[in-house]
Amino acid sequence: MTLLWMNLAIVFSFAIFARYFTPTLASGIPFSIRPHKLLIFGSLLVLVLISGLRSNIGDTFNYINIFEENDFTWEYVLSEKDIGFGILQMFLKNYISQDPQVMIFTTALITNLIIILVLYNYSRLIELSLYVYITGGLFLVSMNGIRQVLAAAITFAAIKYLINGSFIKYAIIIVLASFFHQSALILLPIYFLVRFKAWSKATVALVMLSVVAVIGYEQFSSLLFTALEDTQYAAYDSFAEGGANILRVAVEGAPIIFAYLGREKLKQIFPNSDFIVNMALIGFVFMVIATQQWIFARISIYFQLYQLILIAWIPKLFREKDQKLIYFGILICYFAYYYYESVISLNIVYRSDFLIW
Repeated sequence: MTLLWMNLAIVFSFAIFARYFTPTLASGIPFSIRPHKLLIFGSLLVLVLISGLRSNIGDTFNYINIFEENDFTWEYVLSEKDIGFGILQMFLKNYISQDPQVMIFTTALITNLIIILVLYNYSRLIELSLYVYITGGLFLVSMNGIRQVLAAAITFAAIKYLINGSFIKYAIIIVLASFFHQSALILLPIYFLVRFKAWSKATVALVMLSVVAVIGYEQFSSLLFTALEDTQYAAYDSFAEGGANILRVAVEGAPIIFAYLGREKLKQIFPNSDFIVNMALIGFVFMVIATQQWIFARISIYFQLYQLILIAWIPKLFREKDQKLIYFGILICYFAYYYYESVISLNIVYRSDFLIW
């Protein structure tokens, strides 16, 4: 865990200095909330090195074996699921290097680059977004579910078109992401679900849906997996990995509660927040359902990225004299959660053939 703790400290430090050195007008009023590019690049570089040079964590070993043992011909790629990832591996192995570390590094680079680019444009306190990206567990998940988080990052890039209401452009990006993980297609109908004012009657309906789904889980899951029976995800019906930890659900729900309490001010300082709140809320709904079956937590990955934006606006919803307290409260709570999940619960051990500590 030593390198992972160092990763957290260095990424956060780069990011906080990047915001501190944001250019200002002569009047001293920031003309942009966008942080210093070079320092943000420092955060990106550290994330990519830690993720891209790893030799373990989650499914990494399986991805390495697949890359080493297969000849990535067109016949092989087209016979497998998620052909986009197959094409990427074919290109890397046939034209760049047969070393699987190149594949690990490339996916880490693409995933983290896209995520940071979006956060750079939409996060108010980008260091909080990156801090929660790590301590909230999504960075670790990106080293486990490589294909799905890569797909989620690609869908995250469609945020501009989600906000602008450009469905065709949004759909093109989502379909592209689905070539890396078909589950990304769930975001096509989601486009229409989030185009309403946050905390409206539709919001109440979403929350009620999660409650009903939990209470009537057997019926809900039966309907869902019947709809998926002809897809590669039909096998998820037989998963027996238990439900998501209730603490995980609480972590997902906390920012949404604060967003609700400060909804009027959030709308004033972040006019496009309705889309972000609604996406985060849908992620919370899936996480609540995941208490019955863990596999639904994987679907919530697509929405957790929007929570990274939302969390970066939370301190600004409070009175100026209280903002530092809330800011440090977020740091402490997520640090405690990160320690619990990574050290106590999962006992994460990070290994690398290149980074020795």
